[in-house]
Amino acid sequence: MEINKDLIAASSTPIVLAILAEQDSYGYAILQRVREVSGGRMDWTDGMLYPVLHRLERLGYIEARWEVAESGRRRKYYRITPPGRDQLARERNQWQAVDRTLRRIWRDLRVGIPTTRPALTASLSQAS
Repeated sequence: MEINKDLIAASSTPIVLAILAEQDSYGYAILQRVREVSGGRMDWTDGMLYPVLHRLERLGYIEARWEVAESGRRRKYYRITPPGRDQLARERNQWQAVDRTLRRIWRDLRVGIPTTRPALTASLSQAS
């Protein structure tokens, strides 16, 4: 299943902030974590992630620092800031409201589906 790019873009801020609320991380590890928690359905690229990280840094929601990994390679690590935690709470509340709304709409659709329209019933059954 491919997830719409608009939905991926809209969810990028709370996803990145939530990952950084778990622990400090660097770009590649964030990409891996997204892939892991989405069951492979969200396969972000560097070109998608780094603009999000830079925007969150400009907004003061995250901070970056350079560290040398055990391999000797330098990595830029990101951590969430107190304003970032506040923003994560706001984002979470908003997404929960969207989720509740969609669940109610979809529940009501299942209950109110007319049996005289089998094509609609079949397509809605496949969507859920």
